[in-house]
Parts: sequence; C-alpha cells; structure tokens
Amino acid sequence: MNNFQDKVVYQIYIKSFKDSNGDGIGDLKGVTEKLDYLKELGVDYIWITPFYASPLNDNGYDIMDYYQVDPLFGTMEDLENLIAQGKKRGISLMTDLVFNHTSTKHEWFQKALAGDEEYQKYYIFKEGEFGEPPTNWVSKFGGSTWEYVPHLKKWYLHLFDKTQADLNWENPKVREELKEVVKFWRGKGVEGFRFDVINLISKPENFQNDTIGDGRRFYTDGPKIHEYLKELVKDTGIRELMTVGEMSSTSIEDCIRYSNPKEEELTMCFSFHHLKVDYKNQDKWEIMEPDLIELQKIFRNWQLGMQKGGGWNALFWCNHDQPRSVSRFGDDKAYWLESSKMLATFLHLLRGTPYIYQGEEIGMTNGYFISIEEYKDVESINYYQIMIEEGKTKEEALKILRERSRDNGRTPMQWNQEKFYGFSQVKPWIPFGKYEYPITAEEQVGKEGSIFSYYQELIRLRKERSAISRGEITFFDETPGIIGYKRRNNQEEILVFCNFTNQDLSLKTQWKKDDFFVLLQNYVKLEENGKRNSLRPYETLVLLAES
Repeated sequence: MNNFQDKVVYQIYIKSFKDSNGDGIGDLKGVTEKLDYLKELGVDYIWITPFYASPLNDNGYDIMDYYQVDPLFGTMEDLENLIAQGKKRGISLMTDLVFNHTSTKHEWFQKALAGDEEYQKYYIFKEGEFGEPPTNWVSKFGGSTWEYVPHLKKWYLHLFDKTQADLNWENPKVREELKEVVKFWRGKGVEGFRFDVINLISKPENFQNDTIGDGRRFYTDGPKIHEYLKELVKDTGIRELMTVGEMSSTSIEDCIRYSNPKEEELTMCFSFHHLKVDYKNQDKWEIMEPDLIELQKIFRNWQLGMQKGGGWNALFWCNHDQPRSVSRFGDDKAYWLESSKMLATFLHLLRGTPYIYQGEEIGMTNGYFISIEEYKDVESINYYQIMIEEGKTKEEALKILRERSRDNGRTPMQWNQEKFYGFSQVKPWIPFGKYEYPITAEEQVGKEGSIFSYYQELIRLRKERSAISRGEITFFDETPGIIGYKRRNNQEEILVFCNFTNQDLSLKTQWKKDDFFVLLQNYVKLEENGKRNSLRPYETLVLLAES
C-alpha cells in the first residue's frame, strides 16, 4: 500500500470553480487553468465532483452515463489534458464515483421502465400492499424512499431524490458493470477514487417498516458491505490508489474495517458525526449553537478509536454538501481571519488525511441568500416547502436555509475583484455570497498573514513533521471551549490548543516553558516562546519540542 499520510487533498465542486467558456458554469478547462494556483497552495490530489453525463437534478450525483463527460463540463480530451497537466505539476486526480444509485435517465433504468426484466433486476423494484409503499422509510431529501411506476405496478427504491434510483448490488451483473467503470477511469490516468455514500449499497434481505426511525438502520453499513468492497477493490486492482469512502451515519467499528490496510478495502473514510453537533434534537433543519463539549467528545472518540483499530480518517470541515465552517464553527465577522486559521489548524494537525474544500483556503463564508429563488439545491428547495407546510413563516424557513443549505458551499469561487469575481465573464449559475468585505484569492496569494499562506504552512508542516503525518495522538483535559491534543513520533512532540469561542479562556495544560517553542499560531507572533496560560478568542497555539 502506498503512503498517503503526508498528502493533502483539494476538493473541487466543478460547477462553481472556474468557468472557461463563458456560460456561467465551471468546467474542466477552468480547473486546468488554475492548476498553478493549486500547485502553489501545495496540494497533492484534486478531487473533482461528478462531471459525467447527467440531468443534473442533484448537481451531477445523478449519473446517466458513467463513461461520458457531460458537454456542460467539457470533453474527454479536456479531462485527459487536465490529468496530464496535473501530473506535470505533481498533482493527481481523484474522481467521484456514485455507485449507490443512477439517474432514472440512465439507459439501464430506462430499459427497466420499458419492461426489460433483466434490467429491472439492476434496481430494487418491489410491490406494495393496499396501495402503500413497500416500507415507511424516509428519503434523505424528504418524503418516501419509494416511487410508484403505474404501468409496472411496482415501486422502486430511492434513498435520495426520486430521480436517483438505487442499484441492486445483490445482482452480480451490477457489480461487474461497476467494476468496468472503475477500470475505465483508471485507464485514463485517474489515481484516486471517492465513493459516494458507499456504505449504503448493501440493502437488507427483508424490507420492513421502521417503527422507531426513518429506515436508515436497515441499510447503513449493511450485511454484505465489507464483502462488496473487498470484491470491488480486488477485482479492479485499485488497492494501491488513494480511495475514500463517504460513510453516512456509520460507526467507528465499521470505519476501522473499511480503512485498516489489513482488510484491503479502502484507504480512508469520511464520517459526519462532528457535523451534527449543531442539529437541535438531531434534526438538521432545527438550528442551535454548536455543542462544543460534544464536538470534542466526537473527535476524541473517532481519533483514538481509529488509531487503536488501525483505521484512517479523512479529515474535513467543509464540502459541497455542508455550510462553510467559518460561518458555522467560527465567527465570519469580528474574528473571520483568526477563526478561519484556528479551524484549519485544528483539522490539519489531527491524525488522518486533510481535505480542503475550494474557497476554504481563502476563508469563504456562507452565502446568506435572502430569497428562496436564489437557491438551486434540490434538498433545500424540498425542505423549504416542508418547513412552510409545517407552519414556519417564510423568514423562519429562510433563516434555517441560510445556516443549513448545501448551497452555502456551492457559491462560485472568488478569484479576483473583477466583475463576477473572475469566475466567469457572465452571471453564474448560482449567486455569489453576500459578504461584508471582499474575499478573493488574488488578495491573499503571496500575502504574509493571509489565510492562504497559513494553509501553505499547514501543508508544509505535514510533509516535514513526522509527528503530524505518522505520529500518535492523545487529548488533553482542557477548559470547556478549548480542544487540546498532542502528536508524538520518535523524538518529536507537538502540542495543539484551539479556542472555539469568542472569549478569553484559561489553559489547564501545563508544560515546561523552555522545552517548547511556538511552531505556529494565528495571532501576531509572540516574543517569548511558549509562555502562555490563556488563549484569546478563536486563538490557536502550536508548540514543538524536539529531543
């Protein structure tokens, strides 16, 4: 197995990264144009969200042809050139594969609808009773997970949108089809794969109503998931590539199995428990302040649990499905600079592989849209209607969307102060965020003290310091609001302290002042090494001791 511990991945949401042809939508040539920017940042891989042929009902996660580049994003030649130009700069490409479901526009599903029984077995069609769906499961996007097809007198399963039909992994033909997809893209020079909601592919043998939940307990980390992953990896020869699984509502125990090299499944896992600490009553659409005690507990449990079991974490705050971290866990106004850097420090010095989401390295914030017409995300639009039907006012529903919508992470990348922020020559497919001050890459690249330069330093430290890339981790019992941990490897020891509040807080942990010096911090450099007993609002302090 290759060593990925000192690598850093940059996620590109292609529609919003860079438009090269003036249609208001980001594309593959736009990514190629910005490879020098990514090289300067220092990343090793770029993960690009789906660029395959798609109706784009779920922004490309509804694939209708796994082998074709959607004309909206360019051509196969554009992709091949991107891969080649990336390799010249030491940057590998990771692609996004959606294997839990296809678009209902996919040829397989269209044949199923036409009555082809062979292709009906590619999906999960069931008969209901008394006009009711086969189960009472709730879709991730709201409503039932079942859609009725009158002329077939059957329902098909869709854990997400009704235009995303779940594939039947019990069918060996389906598994063989998907292996061929992996081999095809590997042959194109792709060197990493991110598997979308991959831990949902194994469905239960018997479908039944969920009397205590929404159904997810029956299909999350399902009965044959590890068998399926081992088969996929073995038969496609991707064990030596970087592979990451998006694991919905998963467990530490399963993620150890997914990512422990001895299991020969995946390189690492995304888990999302830390991004639910501001869900009131575990409901995404009910907001509250982040529970920092719970946040610390989750990181501690996952870091120590995965370490003990030999698993490996994919580390992230933001992605195309999440609000911006500085707006969520920091302060995007009074302490925008400090909290952006603190959140980056906390994440990048943990045990695991860090993922930077486009714009995170310049401190992009939530979009703060003011009307429902500005939203493009199918989930947001669905839940807006659900909230209105439940009795919320339009302003109450919009306030929740401003905190929760996936579109917060999908506003276009802001490159410079030109019209349309250098993203495009025309009005983009989705509005820009509404900021109180300018946030652009041009203002930060090469500027001392900028968030961009801070990210460069974090990436450099991971490559230079084995305590960060390979060391063990332990946590301190700190003042509530401060999370502190230690990384250690051989003769190197690093202490990390992060204040997640807008208050001055005292440090409980003590260290021999002369043994440590300041390696990194987000406020002005200190004159005296390590002599601190408190942290300022959103301050982070990183101390190094070398024997």
